[in-house]
Amino acid sequence: MQTSGPSVAEILASHESGSGSPTKTAARVADAIAARGGDGTWITPVPRDRLLAAAAEIERRPGARTLPLYGVPFGVKDSIDVAGWPTTLACPDFAYTATETAPAVQRLLDAGALFVGKTNLDQFATGLNGTRTPYPIPRSVFGGNMISGGSSSGSALAVALGEVPFCVATDTAGSGRVPAALNGIVGWKPSRGLISTVGLVPACKSLDCLTLMATRIDDLDRVFDVIAAEDPDDPWSRPRGASFGGGPIRVGLPPESELEFFGDEPVRAAHLAFREQLGRLGFDRVEIDSKPFFDAGELLYAGPWVAERLVEFDTFLSEHPDSVLPVIREILNTGYRFDAIDVFRAHQTLQRLRSVVARMWSGFDVVVMPTIGTTFTVEQVLADPIATNTVLGHYTHFGNLLDLTAIAVPVGTTSDGRPASAMVFGPALADDLVLSVAARILDEPRAVHDDTPTAAPTLRLVQKETR
Repeated sequence: MQTSGPSVAEILASHESGSGSPTKTAARVADAIAARGGDGTWITPVPRDRLLAAAAEIERRPGARTLPLYGVPFGVKDSIDVAGWPTTLACPDFAYTATETAPAVQRLLDAGALFVGKTNLDQFATGLNGTRTPYPIPRSVFGGNMISGGSSSGSALAVALGEVPFCVATDTAGSGRVPAALNGIVGWKPSRGLISTVGLVPACKSLDCLTLMATRIDDLDRVFDVIAAEDPDDPWSRPRGASFGGGPIRVGLPPESELEFFGDEPVRAAHLAFREQLGRLGFDRVEIDSKPFFDAGELLYAGPWVAERLVEFDTFLSEHPDSVLPVIREILNTGYRFDAIDVFRAHQTLQRLRSVVARMWSGFDVVVMPTIGTTFTVEQVLADPIATNTVLGHYTHFGNLLDLTAIAVPVGTTSDGRPASAMVFGPALADDLVLSVAARILDEPRAVHDDTPTAAPTLRLVQKETR
């Protein structure tokens, strides 16, 4: 099981009161990372002396204790630039030292957050399993040689191990949600464009999202308030949607017959038991047709989007084929088989499905499905890397293609001790609503604003209702 460390709020309270300090926190984090050794969580952790020096610099800032993330440690997936540090994408021959910091990360640094290092990932952010790395292969905190999930494998582990309270990661097809599910934490893919992707080495630029991992919704809220901003240099940038002001929430649920657990009875039983709790949590349950969602998901790897990865990696793959892991090379090479007709055909199909799904939202507010239908060991994935990876993305692939906001939420464990995770998703810009649903599932009170134009802004806590 994970050993969650202090939350963002707890760290801030300690630093602001003087009972702790950024340098004390930095020492704790450095000790925790050193104690684990080369466990596959970090590719480039900040050395202890430099981490302590950075924490001391934060303490010396004018008005330091009023900074919204004063001395709060965090990790960054190693596909996102931080000036002065290597960006490797888990491919040593591709690595370069960044000269500029991604704007999203810079906002965190300006808010007083403490950069701890770059986390491990599936090479070129291609994969959902966490085994596709030349660095040590990370394992889930739940043990049993279970995969960590990917591609944001190290980010999920750093949070689940309690080394940092949050990480900045990415999600193109579930890369921020699958590892969160496999490590018992929350992984949130905000609506595309709310967090700038400038400074991210893209996987599929039209689908990529920067994501956040944490153990609490309150931590996500605090970090998102800092990191979210419109960026004129990001062509997908857009403003945040309205806040959720309270009221009934209709949760869409696929019929049990439309859910796939790949023969994993304990995961099936855990998810169905969780579904039974939704009514007692005060949600209105609505049966939905899940076929349009899954039809969209099948386009991701059956369609030409894999070719979009070649926009970034074509030259490197051609010039340095032996520097790329064989499974990644095999996947990238499939992109060459698509032509322009395939691209337009797929985009037309996707637009039709987007239209269908857009009309469906009138009947419900959010949808709840499993985050993953089963788990795998490292050996199982290495024995059949393509098929197992496809299974892991069954419930997540459609999220980016359909422009949804989605969060993986831990909902206990299976009868044999593995993590159970549910995914809550909604339409683009319904982020605050999705977070509110996740907070209620986690029994975490959450402050929300009433944005209705006829009322003065009010702040209140959403409490669980019993029906």
